[in-house]
Amino acid sequence: MDWQEHEHEATRAIEGAATADDLDAARVTYLGRKSELAQALRGVRDRETGMLLNGIRIRLEAAVAERERVLADEELERRLRDEVIDVTLPGEELPLGHIHPITQVRRMVEDAFLGLGYEVRDDREVETVEYNFDKLAFGPTHSARSPRDTFFFENGTVLRTETSPSQIHILEEKPPPIYMVSIGRVYRRDAITATRYPIFHQFEGLAVDKGLTLADLQGTLLHVMRALYGPERRVRFRTHYFPFTEPSIEPDVSCGICGGAGCRTCKFSGWIEMGGAGMVDPRVFENVGLDPEEWSGFAFGCGLERTAQLRHDIPDIRALWEGDLRVLRQF
Repeated sequence: MDWQEHEHEATRAIEGAATADDLDAARVTYLGRKSELAQALRGVRDRETGMLLNGIRIRLEAAVAERERVLADEELERRLRDEVIDVTLPGEELPLGHIHPITQVRRMVEDAFLGLGYEVRDDREVETVEYNFDKLAFGPTHSARSPRDTFFFENGTVLRTETSPSQIHILEEKPPPIYMVSIGRVYRRDAITATRYPIFHQFEGLAVDKGLTLADLQGTLLHVMRALYGPERRVRFRTHYFPFTEPSIEPDVSCGICGGAGCRTCKFSGWIEMGGAGMVDPRVFENVGLDPEEWSGFAFGCGLERTAQLRHDIPDIRALWEGDLRVLRQF
């Protein structure tokens, strides 16, 4: 074997490799375990031949390493040339989410009441019977105390049926005057309909001061309703009964879906009930140690889902809970 010629041949193959795959093939051919050089090194019997063959192996391995470096530099140059990124160009537009319409309405309600100087509260959703019913002057036979209407736990606690317990909490925490609105989830065993859902959000306000009247309550509700629905929607107040207010009223807003003509959503009445309101019952003041002869106040509660439904003329409240992006992307 003419090892000098063999080395020249191997060197030409290594230096002529145009790609990493070509270089690897040349390395296997001339330096692999089955190559002629490797086989000859295993059969070396004298020092001179061993030195000759090891010298060839070392030079060829150095040639392979040098060619790897050259090919890597050429690949880097090619990528820098062909894959240039212009960092001044706009990037890929990422899809943005949407604020849920219930959250949008909640923020509008908060802004409306903060503008009136009200404090915004977010209290616990699991309440005791004492705070959810007793201290709010719910009679022992009131229908809301029935397990058919309320979600009870075994230890005497309930999922709050309204945010009204916040009124008791704040009245026990600090003395009047108090202007507060509580916002959060509430739970009732309601049948699912176009305007009702067993889980919903409610905003409920309380004002306690000296000399407050029903006119103050109506003025506050009119301000909030117009902030939510605009001046073109009609608002009316009807007398009603609630255990913790006396006298009590219900605010209604004209149905924007049918324009007041009557449809399935408004039960063909032209109006949609917003919630309940009224002057704080003297018994509630007595339950928290306040003199009803010295202090007066009003309270009101409305649903955020129904507010969103009325604001956007959504025919069915269930659309707000189903998570259908075809609906939510519209807001």
